[in-house]
Amino acid sequence: MDFTASNLARTALVVIDVQRGFDDAAWWGERDNPDCEANIAALVATWRDHDRPVVFVRHDSTNPRSPLYPGQPGHGFKEALVGDPDLLVVKSVNSAFHGTPDLHAWLQAEALDGIVICGITTNHCCETTARVGGNLGYAVLFALDATHTFDRRDLEGVMVPASEIRRMTALNLQGEFATVVSTQDLVLA
Repeated sequence: MDFTASNLARTALVVIDVQRGFDDAAWWGERDNPDCEANIAALVATWRDHDRPVVFVRHDSTNPRSPLYPGQPGHGFKEALVGDPDLLVVKSVNSAFHGTPDLHAWLQAEALDGIVICGITTNHCCETTARVGGNLGYAVLFALDATHTFDRRDLEGVMVPASEIRRMTALNLQGEFATVVSTQDLVLA
């Protein structure tokens, strides 16, 4: 796909749940994509270099045992996220569009018609935000290599590798809710 700076000018980078608590393998399990955080950092740097809006989203878990619960060390952002965002959305559900402040209202007020999604986890908060964003009419770009997820057991108890889950998210989103892209596609635009 061909991207240009002009067609990304009204596109916000939405960085979802890049929090230290996701490093807790005992809680989450094995993850995929070790390059995720470096790709996110590259996207944030590119967006700032081009003076495009950056949104950070933070998950405030309602489960006191969760590494993402407010007050826990894992609640904070990872080192890949530097500087202040143009908007910080706080949520306790999967979609960044269901947090505070209202992401949709902010995007409308800023006259932005597109979003790039990156962050954690691929098949939960990132995918849900892409689906809602697509349904709201935004041009959604899903930076697949700037997301990661975890191995999960299916309903029969079989372990499904995170890489397969990520592949299925891309398949589910492509052409229906979003355009799946790479970090390089966006950094070189």
